[in-house]
Amino acid sequence: MTLLYLSHFREQIKLEIIRSSCGAKMLETNKVLSGLMGVCVGDALGVPVEFTSRVERTALPVTSMQGYGTWDQPPGTWSDDSSLTFCLAESLCNGFSLHAIAKSFWHWYHESYWTARGEVFDVGNTTFMAIVNWKQGASPVDAGGKTENSNGNGSLMRILPIAYLHKELEFSELIKRVHQVSCITHAHPRSQMACGIYISIAVALLAGADKNAAYQEGLSKVQDIYSTAEYNMEMQHFQRVFNGAINKLPVEQISSDGYVVDTLEASLWCLLNSSSYAEAVLKAVNLGFDTDTTAAVTGELAGIFYGFDNIPNDWLEQIARKDDIIDLVNRFIKALDYK
Repeated sequence: MTLLYLSHFREQIKLEIIRSSCGAKMLETNKVLSGLMGVCVGDALGVPVEFTSRVERTALPVTSMQGYGTWDQPPGTWSDDSSLTFCLAESLCNGFSLHAIAKSFWHWYHESYWTARGEVFDVGNTTFMAIVNWKQGASPVDAGGKTENSNGNGSLMRILPIAYLHKELEFSELIKRVHQVSCITHAHPRSQMACGIYISIAVALLAGADKNAAYQEGLSKVQDIYSTAEYNMEMQHFQRVFNGAINKLPVEQISSDGYVVDTLEASLWCLLNSSSYAEAVLKAVNLGFDTDTTAAVTGELAGIFYGFDNIPNDWLEQIARKDDIIDLVNRFIKALDYK
């Protein structure tokens, strides 16, 4: 693949977005594109090495888009992280409906909707059980797991599209909706809070803040909400995030398993200790273990901050269903009515 072709590919994506954005500000448009591309590129980098250890990743670090490995999928294949993110974004194109969001998750699991290659090959137990609960009649906010053992990262990995509603909603209402969308699969207050903290930081990045300032501003803005009785008892689990110095921890103290707090910490650590999109997501992948989700969650923030142009050409070129993702971005931008 020549550099000339890859450059043309990038410019073609930008041109298609511009033509379809209905007068959208290019800065806002770029942040939608870079956020949604950011998640699936990070996800796809991590899929082939999911569940491998940090020792393995240190000995043989991921440096490029690979294929096969853990899930025997071709290069550029993204997993449930991206699928459910795209399901949420598409649902929001038609307004905010928890029922519609939950229904799209069912279509993903049952009909392979918004999968990279027509196959669901990775699904967390908590997410699976929540989707079944909803299908059997539970309301969306009551479908997700509520026990302490239900605090996997399955709602955090897909929550980003809610951040793009920040211009049309009061902040407290935005976070309320974040909690509701988390509850579809992960209803424990800890999972809701992880999503709320993440979205608060994402909103600051969308507003143009530097990554370090966005971290501090995001924490400050959401802190009052989580000081209420409903959430205050859970604050102890986010002490390392709220001390404002997660980036200063040594890598040995950063965990990268499927626990929602660990994924939040790891994604912030990777973003804050990077100078490019590639560096951020490769740090995430090479932490090992839940490589696809850590890189997906990191990639969303890194995409917004560093921008679409900072995502490597050769990675973008290999991503499955690029045209469908571009079409979704166009529709989402139109629904957001960025003018």
